[in-house]
Amino acid sequence: MRRHQSSFLIATLALLTLCACNDEEGGIALGTLERDRVALTATAAEVVVDLPVEEGTQVEKGDVLVRLNDTGQRAELAYAEAELAKATASLEKLRNGARKEELATAQAAVSGAEAALLETEQNFERIKDLRSRGTASDAAYDAAVANRDAAEASLASAREQLLQLKNGARPEDLAIAEAELAAASARVESARKLVSDLTVEASRDGFLDSLPWNLGERVTVGSPVAILLALEAPFARVYVPEPYRVKINKGDVLSVRVDGLDDSIEGTVRWISSEPAFTPYYALNQEQRARLMYLAEVALPDDANALPSGVPAQVILP
Repeated sequence: MRRHQSSFLIATLALLTLCACNDEEGGIALGTLERDRVALTATAAEVVVDLPVEEGTQVEKGDVLVRLNDTGQRAELAYAEAELAKATASLEKLRNGARKEELATAQAAVSGAEAALLETEQNFERIKDLRSRGTASDAAYDAAVANRDAAEASLASAREQLLQLKNGARPEDLAIAEAELAAASARVESARKLVSDLTVEASRDGFLDSLPWNLGERVTVGSPVAILLALEAPFARVYVPEPYRVKINKGDVLSVRVDGLDDSIEGTVRWISSEPAFTPYYALNQEQRARLMYLAEVALPDDANALPSGVPAQVILP
C-alpha cells in the first residue's frame, strides 16, 4: 500500500514553509519519513481466535500474526478430500478391469445361455416335426420359434457382456475418470489454500505496525487484519512545488534533512508523481499553478534504517 497521500495539512504546511523560506534557503519539499506498508487482508468473514504477536514487534517472513476461525473451512476441506478419494477409487477400478470372480460369473452366464438355446432348439425341432404330421398347432410352432429366438438373443447378450469384461474400460471412460480425478484434486488444493489463508502470516520481514481487529471480532472480507512496516531504511515522502517539478527525475540524488539530526542525508528519488496532488493545473492560472504540489518519494541509504517512521523531513530541491 505505497504512495498514500499525506493529509492536506502537510501539503498546506509545505506550501507556507516554501513561501517563507524560499528566498533564504532555496527550494524545500516538506514531508515525513515513511516505510513500505504491507496490508494483510482477510479472505473470509471469520472470527479472530488468536493474536499471537503484539503490535510493534519485529517479525520475520512466515511468522503467524492472526488466526481466524477455520472450523467451517476445514469441513469443506474434508468433503473435498473425500470426493478426491472417491474419484481415485473410480479411476483405479476402471484401470484394473474386472475381477476373476466377475469373469467367472459372466462365463457361467454364457454357459447357461448356451444350454437354454440348445433346449429351445431341440423343442423347436420336435414341434416342427409334429406340425408336419398335423399333430401340433400353428400356435405351438410359433411359440417354439419365439423361444428359440429369445434364447439366441440371450446367448448373444451374455457373450457380449463377457467380452466387455475381458476388454476392460473404454478409453473414453478412462479419460472421463481422469478428468474427474483432476477436478477433485484441484478442489482439494483450493480448499487447503482457503484453510491456510485463515492463518495470516507475515509476507516479509518487518515490524507489526497495527492489528485493526480485536480478539473475538468477526472481520469483513478484504479488510486488513495486520499491517506491516518494512525493515528496510525509510524514504522521505514529500510534496514538490510545481516550479521544481521539471528539475527532478527518478534517480536524482538530493539532500534530506531529518528533524533531530545535525547532518543531512543523501537520498535518491525513487518515484515522483506525474500529476499534482490536489487541484488540476488546467483549473488554475499561471500564478496559482506555482502552488501545485507533486508527491515524491526519496529513498534513504541502508545506514539510515534505524530512523523511525513519521518523523518530519525536508528535501533540498535543485
